[in-house]
Amino acid sequence: MVKGLRVSMLLLAVMGNLAWSFSAKANFNGKLTVEIDGLKNQEGQVCASIFGNSKGFPGDGDRVLQKQCTKITENPLPITFNNLKAGSYAVAVFHDQNNDRTLNSNLFGIPSEGFGFSSNPEIRARAPKFSEAVFLVAGPDTNIQIQLKYF
Repeated sequence: MVKGLRVSMLLLAVMGNLAWSFSAKANFNGKLTVEIDGLKNQEGQVCASIFGNSKGFPGDGDRVLQKQCTKITENPLPITFNNLKAGSYAVAVFHDQNNDRTLNSNLFGIPSEGFGFSSNPEIRARAPKFSEAVFLVAGPDTNIQIQLKYF
């Protein structure tokens, strides 16, 4: 009986450690590196915004989780976001050639600067939906690539 009790206590201890291990991993803060490729020149900067849900994606700056603009020093250009919880995200980027932090467009509303989205969805007559650009952050380091498009 004592031997059975020891085995049971040992199993409980192992199960408790496993449960703690899984919960600790679920509470990590991950790092996302976005590699932006296809820049047509090194003028200006690249601005990237990360969204945690469909509300405001891709253009509402008030709904952005994190945003940063980075001077272009190389092509492809890496941009890193830190402290992301595990979950689903979407990223919108644009090549801000004139440094005004706005995706400029012509009289018809067609972007006059390069732009792109996570998951590189096909661009039609509208911006993609969150569900078309979504990706998963599920570990401490996530890397994605975005190919810029110019019209």
